[in-house]
Amino acid sequence: MMALYGVSMASTVYQVGDSVGWTSMGGVDYQDWAADKNFHAGDTLVFNYNIQFHNVKQVTSQDFETCNATFPIATYTSGSDAINLERLGHVYFICGFRGHCLAGQKIDILISPVTSGPSPAQWPLSSRSSASSDLYFNKLYWTLSVLVLCLSQFAY
Repeated sequence: MMALYGVSMASTVYQVGDSVGWTSMGGVDYQDWAADKNFHAGDTLVFNYNIQFHNVKQVTSQDFETCNATFPIATYTSGSDAINLERLGHVYFICGFRGHCLAGQKIDILISPVTSGPSPAQWPLSSRSSASSDLYFNKLYWTLSVLVLCLSQFAY
């Protein structure tokens, strides 16, 4: 994945709950499911579920904690909702059907910034100071990234 200015140029699509999907009956711990993943702006969450028994509601942190689905930020009901993660920080989702959130059908997603591209740390360093080297390699990485972006326009 290449990053320019902290924005990911490649995104990841995550199916919430993997093959089990979004359900209160599958024994999925959604917090455990999310814990080993690194979510970034531009990634997509896909919620797959039976529309007769479930929905997806984006809620505030307070409503997430109390499982209150009364005033959601957004409601999704298609059964296969693709939600683009747009901003950094926490975003909260619950099932709005009575008792489902309390049974664990809720998820807190932490969207983190893209922190690095290919690491220049393995490149040989000259006798420059560390700060000077970091600045040099940051400028070099930026220049090469822009060059690759420009040249990719000619590939088609």
